[in-house]
Amino acid sequence: MKKSKAIIVVVFILLIGAFVFFDLSQYLSLEFLKNQQANLEQKVIEAPMQTALAFFILYVLVTGLSLPGAAVMTLLAGAIFGVFWGLVIVSFASTLGATIAFLVSRYLLRDIVQRKFSHNLTAINQGVERDGAFYLFTLRLVPAFPFFIINLVMGLTVIKTYTFFWVSQVGMLAGTLVYVNAGTEIAQIDSLAGILSPSLIASFVLLGLFPWLARSVLDRLKSYKVLKSYPKPKQFDRNMVVIGGGSAGLVSSLIAATVNAKVTLIEKHKMGGDCLNTGCVPSKALIRTAKFLSQVKHAKSLGVREASADFDFSEVMARVQRVIKTIEPHDSVERFTKLGVECLSGSAMIKSPYEVEVNGQVITTRNIVVATGARPFVPDLPGLDSVGYYTSDTLWGLGYLPKRLLVLGGGPIGCELAQAFSRFGSQVTLVQSGERILPREDVEVSQMVLERFEQEGINVKVNHRALSVTVESDNKYLVCSHSGEELRVAFDDILVSVGRAANVKGFGLENLGVNLSERRTIEVNEFLQTNIPNVYACGDVAGPFQFTHTASHQAWYAAVNALFSPFKRFKVDYSVIPWATFIDPEVARVGLNEFEAKEKSIDYEVTVYGIDDLDRAIADEVAYGMVKVLTVPGKDKILGVTIVGDHAGDLIAEYVAAMRHGFGMNKILSTIHIYPTLAEANKFAAGQWKRNHKPERLLQWVAKFHQWRLNR
Repeated sequence: MKKSKAIIVVVFILLIGAFVFFDLSQYLSLEFLKNQQANLEQKVIEAPMQTALAFFILYVLVTGLSLPGAAVMTLLAGAIFGVFWGLVIVSFASTLGATIAFLVSRYLLRDIVQRKFSHNLTAINQGVERDGAFYLFTLRLVPAFPFFIINLVMGLTVIKTYTFFWVSQVGMLAGTLVYVNAGTEIAQIDSLAGILSPSLIASFVLLGLFPWLARSVLDRLKSYKVLKSYPKPKQFDRNMVVIGGGSAGLVSSLIAATVNAKVTLIEKHKMGGDCLNTGCVPSKALIRTAKFLSQVKHAKSLGVREASADFDFSEVMARVQRVIKTIEPHDSVERFTKLGVECLSGSAMIKSPYEVEVNGQVITTRNIVVATGARPFVPDLPGLDSVGYYTSDTLWGLGYLPKRLLVLGGGPIGCELAQAFSRFGSQVTLVQSGERILPREDVEVSQMVLERFEQEGINVKVNHRALSVTVESDNKYLVCSHSGEELRVAFDDILVSVGRAANVKGFGLENLGVNLSERRTIEVNEFLQTNIPNVYACGDVAGPFQFTHTASHQAWYAAVNALFSPFKRFKVDYSVIPWATFIDPEVARVGLNEFEAKEKSIDYEVTVYGIDDLDRAIADEVAYGMVKVLTVPGKDKILGVTIVGDHAGDLIAEYVAAMRHGFGMNKILSTIHIYPTLAEANKFAAGQWKRNHKPERLLQWVAKFHQWRLNR
């Protein structure tokens, strides 16, 4: 603890100790002050300024130290100074004292609390930043809430001191006035309980609810103001129109049909969106074949003297298309039509918040859900257009195996495709502008993947910033900057994989004035609502996560909120979001990793179990990787998990369930896992955590107990 903090703690302990030791509370009792009322009134007459100042200072001390007696002193202020001056003195003294308590709480405890519970406080901090003044004001309006607790708790949050001061000043006026006014009749008051009668308490509760009611009215007025310039149909054709037939659009339209709402889904290209046609499904089909070739190559490790595989890359890509065709019926027009969704093929154009045009037909609707997804981001790299390039969208039309493939970007998509093509036989160079690949993962995770890539012959170039693309003597080069030097990397084909951009243009959003975020996604609130009240967005176009499973997750909230607001709506829950990168070894994660925990100053403990020690992994010749668990210090509560290894994307599910439903390492340890399976890695990681927290002192006594029994 810093010296200054220690001094403050000592001062507070001494002051509070003196208050208790000398029984100073007797001087702040109602009975004592009633007996001294005449003497105090005389002092006000003789020295009004000095008495008022002394009273002010004493009141600040009482509230600043969070001592009992503030309510009695407020009564006394009314008794000896009158309503007006009593209100003025108490109002400012109470606010100043509350702010002192607030600052002390902040200085001594906020950093500790925020660091220790940061993972749990993220949503609270965001709410306070956005609506802290509003929440504080409503609490101040109700004297039934102990103000000293409010002072201390608000000090632990991110609310600004200035905001706390002026909101407290205004918010406490009503309650202060009641007590000061009651103090003018202090002789007739027998107890503090008599001041706040049930009817008066009810009045304050209603007063506290008033801002919420007012806010609701203001929201309605705001919605009316936004929508008033658009003619509202007397009758709607649809309850909801969904634009985009990817994961988010399919799920949101299905939710609407399930609750018997009339819903239209509009898709301009292919049902299933990126995931089915150009993303998850084709890439995993390609990765599966590439993994088989890698297993054949390493057949000797399985005791097979010789094995080989002959393939034609065009046939591999034909298989990819076959897999897409097999899964396609799950997302087809026929299936969703049978489920009650009207599916239209064409380009949607939002004409107003109530109208969507498609194929010359204008559909009126109460709500619109935008689920238009995202596309690969292509940087403005000089010369790139002249050589032609592939993205994760256009790659699947490739009919030949590139001899020299350059992958620009070391994120999940770039890493997955770089390894796959390398296993097919391409000479792959992966260029990453940052200092490591998979930059969202922990350093050792990136290093493990890098080592595997280098073992497989992938040329990984980190800290290489792409400058341009050039062609010289029919040879293509990527010009890069590295450590101040300009380098050239030769290639035959280039795959651009540097991120994804939300599809926000071309269907009328700009005409409505829908707000975009800094990341150029559609800006939505916690209900997935845009600044146009009846227009919602979900999936990649809204962010913040661009995964198929989070798009489906958001879609439920968007659909339910659109269909049932304002009667019932739900805040979207991002508390437990898992994901995986399907390289070999797979990398799966849920919650925090060390990189993020340090970045957010969150205290944590690390438990690591090496999969190289797992029986099934050894038998399968996949004995590499780890299970890395972050827990709350001294507790088994899980903050986050990273798994590196074979089938990590499957193994992580147990930890996802643990975090989502609130059970910890002890429960995982006590769960029977089949032997021999890869899933035992989760149990052994929990066992490692338990060994790290074994009760040493208790075990010493147990050892003595067993020694005692040997002699009996």
